[in-house]
Amino acid sequence: MKHLLYSIVFLVYTFGYSQDSLAYHQNKRQDPVYMQSQDTLQRIKTQAKDTIQAVEAPINSLDILAVKVLPDSTKIKLQDMALARRYDSLWLDELYNNDMFEQIYGSITAMTYDPVEYIELPTDTLKARLAEINSRTPFNVEYNPALESVIKNYLKNRRSTMGRLMALSDYYFPMFEQALDKHNIPLELKYLAIVESALRPTAESRVGATGLWQFMFSTGKMFGLNVNSYVDDRSDPLKATDAACKYLQALYKRLGDWDLALAAYNSGPGNVSKAIRRSGGRINYWNIRQHLPRETAGYVPAFLATMYIFEYSKQHGFNSDGPRIPYIATDTIHIKKQIALEHVAHLTDIDLAEVAFLNPQYKLGIIPVVKNQTYTLRLPIDKVGVFVANQDTIYAYAQQAFNKREKPLPELNDLDKKIYYKVKSGDYLGKIAARFGVRISQIKRWNSLKNNNLKVGKRLVIFPRKAPSVATKKQSSKGQNTKTYTVKQGDSLWSIAQQYPGVSVVDIKNKNNLKSAKLNPGMELKILE
Repeated sequence: MKHLLYSIVFLVYTFGYSQDSLAYHQNKRQDPVYMQSQDTLQRIKTQAKDTIQAVEAPINSLDILAVKVLPDSTKIKLQDMALARRYDSLWLDELYNNDMFEQIYGSITAMTYDPVEYIELPTDTLKARLAEINSRTPFNVEYNPALESVIKNYLKNRRSTMGRLMALSDYYFPMFEQALDKHNIPLELKYLAIVESALRPTAESRVGATGLWQFMFSTGKMFGLNVNSYVDDRSDPLKATDAACKYLQALYKRLGDWDLALAAYNSGPGNVSKAIRRSGGRINYWNIRQHLPRETAGYVPAFLATMYIFEYSKQHGFNSDGPRIPYIATDTIHIKKQIALEHVAHLTDIDLAEVAFLNPQYKLGIIPVVKNQTYTLRLPIDKVGVFVANQDTIYAYAQQAFNKREKPLPELNDLDKKIYYKVKSGDYLGKIAARFGVRISQIKRWNSLKNNNLKVGKRLVIFPRKAPSVATKKQSSKGQNTKTYTVKQGDSLWSIAQQYPGVSVVDIKNKNNLKSAKLNPGMELKILE
């Protein structure tokens, strides 16, 4: 009897323990800390493998990508069972729509060299640090009062800007260094992209230079950067960086000095040659600087000042904090069928701002398919597999979405071909320039126009930078239709432009005289369709 009682007690205890254990593990799986630790462990295991080569592994039910088809066949949700990355939406907007380009560009063109009071950096300390940099770089980083003025001005008045640029550099610098090393070019030239564009791949100067490395249309063509109505290779970080390396290499080969090569990158080798002649044959940048254009005179000091601040960032209290998007944690996919970035963002559960940041070369937010051309989509590594495993479903969704558009997509045109435009009644230079994505000054130069007067019937030579808008019945006989859009919470210039075929972020900014990409809810924007 006693043995029977012991047996019953043991069974009850064992059953109770097993239930408690099961409940414990079930609850633990729902614990965010536990899930995060498991995800971290999985990441460590994954990183230990060679990420370049595909690794075959048994299929785990938890890793299966589920495809959920809703009643509307175009509404497809791809579910990734892994813990999804989330970036701060404000940070993403900062990355893609920052206004630092205007600040940096303006500071160079309007640079003064008056002494700046900045007690945190004594002159003797600066001299010692510049000498240290000078000893290990091919650039002439010797101390001079003008350079001291620029450095202290940046430290005193541009701290927030420089801090934001350092955060952006976490993504771009590994890409730059890889390309610079490939072409056997000093790695310090990575800082040139900060001076050129403030690390904004869609930056466009007043004269039409575009991208991280600010290529003019003609110069970009020389180095293989093509432009059509959908794609601008000058805004492609990889292609533009490779082209910049080739251009800098050619300039150095011609001039034999990296300081002069930098000056030539800004103003052209012809202006540098003239400055050398005017200085009596001197070849030191600081000796010919007074003979260079005003912008170029401030260009090299801005580069050297940027180099100094980045090299001594810790000593000046700069920390690259905030979310990072490592370039090495991304990869590309060759696109087989036409697709929009918003389709990719929706189906792979990535913020559209992130997709746009990783793929800035697609002006209309659409990746086209063109014969003899290869276009790629860059995504975070953990989303590449999601796309590849479900590409048929994704392409089908994109096709259905395109079929439902009220307006046809703009025709894909190469923008390096000369066209003739016949002036119509109601035309004026600004209107024609906006239609073809060029500048009034360019039209005047191409056609030797001395003023803005146009005669009806005159044929103008145009080298279009975008396809002209498709005329619709809604448009008046006087020209294109203008709509008004009221900004909503969470809107960006990018998301608004996606709602209007053929309208870019630049078009909206120009139409509304916007100096930055910052928007406030309730703001009314004019949209020229």
